[in-house]
Amino acid sequence: MSVHLIKLAVGVEDVDHLAALQAQRARDNVRAGLGPNPRHYTRQRPKREAELVDGGSIYWVIRGHVQVRQRVLGLDTHMDEDGKSRCALILDGELVPVRKTAHRAFQGWRYLDAAKAPPDADNDEGEGRGLPDALAQDLGDLGLL
Repeated sequence: MSVHLIKLAVGVEDVDHLAALQAQRARDNVRAGLGPNPRHYTRQRPKREAELVDGGSIYWVIRGHVQVRQRVLGLDTHMDEDGKSRCALILDGELVPVRKTAHRAFQGWRYLDAAKAPPDADNDEGEGRGLPDALAQDLGDLGLL
């Protein structure tokens, strides 16, 4: 059974902004010989690595809402410019939209059980389709969609 991570995308305005930032970092990674996949660096290495890379994703909280996820392909060790060891989460380049779900702020990353993860947006049964985004979001936050 897989497990997921949830993380705040600090300073990110929207999903397009996250995609642009990751594309630039991926280009930098290629120049550095690290491969084309986006990477996210964190201080702590997840102890549940086997469960995470077995179908797990990182769910990004953008402006107070879980909005998108990326599959975690692997973990690597990286030394930063100060010589400190960091964990590199190697991510799939595809950003998969999920049903927007409100989430409070927190520091670092947290584990997210698969049963509590928001479903992919393309798996929605049409709830809220055709409504303005803001209205659909408010209704979703109230649990009405």
